[in-house]
Amino acid sequence: MELQLRLVPVPLGRWSDMSTVKAANLQNTGSGAPAFQNSSGTEIGQLCKAWVNFNGTGTIAIRSSFNVSSLTDNGIGDYTITFTNAMADGNFAVAGSARYGDSAGLGTMRAFFISSIGTLANAMATSSVRVGIAYANGGSEDVQVVTAAIFR
Repeated sequence: MELQLRLVPVPLGRWSDMSTVKAANLQNTGSGAPAFQNSSGTEIGQLCKAWVNFNGTGTIAIRSSFNVSSLTDNGIGDYTITFTNAMADGNFAVAGSARYGDSAGLGTMRAFFISSIGTLANAMATSSVRVGIAYANGGSEDVQVVTAAIFR
């Protein structure tokens, strides 16, 4: 589907830019994800580069994801999320959450952090990010629901 924007007439003979775009698909003409720009052409935002929701207990498993190819269980509360398509560099942002409890939402939230095991450079690589889960006293813990979103 090709998206076409046009000026539309408004009362009193003036013309106005459309303020709402509705489309089933957006596609960048280059190789990257579509970017959002202001009227001056300055980039003001991008779409999420990768996200994942997974079970972090027992045999870990992805419930749903985008641009995540696999998970690695490095030990208690310590996971590596591997991207399908690598980031441009290791300077990305990771937001996440972790919940101990059942999938009905009756769990206790836990601390989610970029893993401090090894160096930070190793924790945030172009192809993956290593994350950890901790409870109140600082000990690591496997949890039933882990989510992460990566922005670059």
